[in-house]
Amino acid sequence: MSKHPIVHIEFSAHDRVAAAKFYADVFNWKVAQMPEMNYATYEAEGGPGGGFATVDNQLHKAGDVLVYIGTDDIDATLARIVKSDGKIVLPKTEIPSIGWIAFFNDPTGNRVALYTGINQQA
Repeated sequence: MSKHPIVHIEFSAHDRVAAAKFYADVFNWKVAQMPEMNYATYEAEGGPGGGFATVDNQLHKAGDVLVYIGTDDIDATLARIVKSDGKIVLPKTEIPSIGWIAFFNDPTGNRVALYTGINQQA
């Protein structure tokens, strides 16, 4: 069975630019704005990187922190999630030139994400 590390931590923000600036100023995180995706990424030394998603009140609500777990096979992992009483919130979705994501709720209601990089998918 493959490893499933935490690979990305995402903060929701009403203003992703201001949020990214705050964390860059306070923690010296390296930030890259991706205006075409309404998103910003960050690199935190010593830990997984992540991003700042704009609040849309559907998948991203104010105050949300979303943890992404790496997997080399999102389809198989989603099948195991459903079999174990989890619920799919966002099915496997392509991020062009980057990879794939999916969101699920565990049986206790926690929302978590999966990620497979473009070079990981078979």
